[in-house]
Amino acid sequence: METLKELAEQTDTRFILALFVDLRGKPCAKLVPVEAVEELADDGVGFAGYAVGAIGQEPKDPDLIAIPDVSSFTPIPFLKEGLALVHCDPYVEGKPWPFAPRVILKSVIARAAEMGFQPWVGAEVEYFLVTRAEDGSIHTADPDDDAAQPCYDARGVFRMYDHLTSISTAMNQLGWGNYANDHEDGNGQFEQNFAYADALTTADRVVTLRYLLSVLAAERGMTATFMPKPFADRTGSGLHLHLSLTSQDNAVFPGEDEAGLGLSETAYSFVAGILDHAQALQGLIAPTVNSYKRTGAVATASGASWAPRTPTYGGNDRTHYIRVPDNQRIEMRGGDAAANPYLAVAGALGAGLDGIARGAHPGPLGSGPEGELPNTLLEAIDLMVADPVVCGVLDAVGPGVADYFADLKRAEFREYHAAVSAWEIDRYLTAF
Repeated sequence: METLKELAEQTDTRFILALFVDLRGKPCAKLVPVEAVEELADDGVGFAGYAVGAIGQEPKDPDLIAIPDVSSFTPIPFLKEGLALVHCDPYVEGKPWPFAPRVILKSVIARAAEMGFQPWVGAEVEYFLVTRAEDGSIHTADPDDDAAQPCYDARGVFRMYDHLTSISTAMNQLGWGNYANDHEDGNGQFEQNFAYADALTTADRVVTLRYLLSVLAAERGMTATFMPKPFADRTGSGLHLHLSLTSQDNAVFPGEDEAGLGLSETAYSFVAGILDHAQALQGLIAPTVNSYKRTGAVATASGASWAPRTPTYGGNDRTHYIRVPDNQRIEMRGGDAAANPYLAVAGALGAGLDGIARGAHPGPLGSGPEGELPNTLLEAIDLMVADPVVCGVLDAVGPGVADYFADLKRAEFREYHAAVSAWEIDRYLTAF
C-alpha cells in the first residue's frame, strides 16, 4: 500500500483534514500541512477529547490521538485546490479509544470476519436544502419547490442542477460510482446515490458526503440539513442501509425458500436478528428527539411518511422495517438522517450476526416481533439499555460506552423539553 506521503505527492495535496466523528456524528478535524505529512502518518495528531464533544472524555483526560487510515485518503480539490481528507481512528495512550464510532464499527467487522463473513453496505443519504429567514425560521431553498407531490419532479431537479451536479461530479471523481440524483418526497428534499462498498468504506463515505454537501450548499447560500424532520407536514429524511454478506468472495444471501424471496437460511437469520433487536436499535439509528417526529408521523403533504412503525419484513415493499428488493441484499429502513453511520452500520451488523448465531427465523413474510417501534427518544434509549446485543455493540471495544451514550441521549431529551421549540432547529439543523 502506498504511504500517506506518496498519496499526497501524487495528488498535489497541500493540506490534509485529519478527520473523525464523535458519537453524535459531529465531524472533527485538524488541518495538517503536507510538510508534516510524515509526522501525521507516524504519530497522528492530538485533540483535547473533552473539547471534541460526545466522545467519553473529561477535561483531565489524556489527549485523543487521531491515527490516519491511509486507505481512506480522499482528495477533495473541488472544495479547495490542494485539499484532501483522511479518516482517522482515535487512540488514547496507545490503545484504540472505545468511545470512537469508527473504532466500534471496526470491532463489529472483525467479529463478522471471525464468523466467516465480510459485510457490504450501501447507504441512501437523504437531506433537505433550506435557507434561514431574518426571523430565524427555515424555508425551502428553492421557493418554487411547492408542489403537492414533488418526488422525482424533473423541474425541481433542474432548478437545483448546479448543486446536484457539483455533488455528483465530486462523487464520481472520487470513484464512488454516483448513479442517480433525485428530488425526494418532501419539498426541498434530495437524495444522491452511490455504489455500495465494504461496511467501513461506506460509513466513511457517508461522513465525507455529509461534509461535502454542507460545504458546497453553504457556498450557494443554502444549508444542507440532515435533521430527520425539519418540517412538520413533510416526509422526514432517512438513512436507509442496504446490507449483504459474502464468505470467501461468495454471496451469502441468495438461496431457495418457500416464501419466494430467493433468500438463504443465513439471510433469513440475519433478517430475524435485526427485527428481534429493532426496537433497541432505534436508539442508535434514530438518535434525536426530532427522529420520533419522523417515525411517529401519521400524515404528510404527499400522503406517506415512508417511515416504518412496526418491525416487520417483506419483499419489494417500502412499508416494512426491512425490505427485500432482491436476493442479493436487504434494506433496513428504520434509520434516519441524523444517525451516526458508523454506529448505525455497527448496530445493524451486530443484530444480524446475533440472528445468524442463534439460527433465528423472522416468521412468515410480512410478520415480525410484536409491538411498535418506540414513540420517543427516551423510550428508545430505555429499550436499548435493556438489550444486551445492542449494548454489546457499543461496548465491544471497552465497557461503559452504552451507559455513556444512554446518559447523553437522556440529557438531550430533558434539555429539549426544558427549552423553547426553536432549540430543536438550532441544535440539529447543522449538527451533522
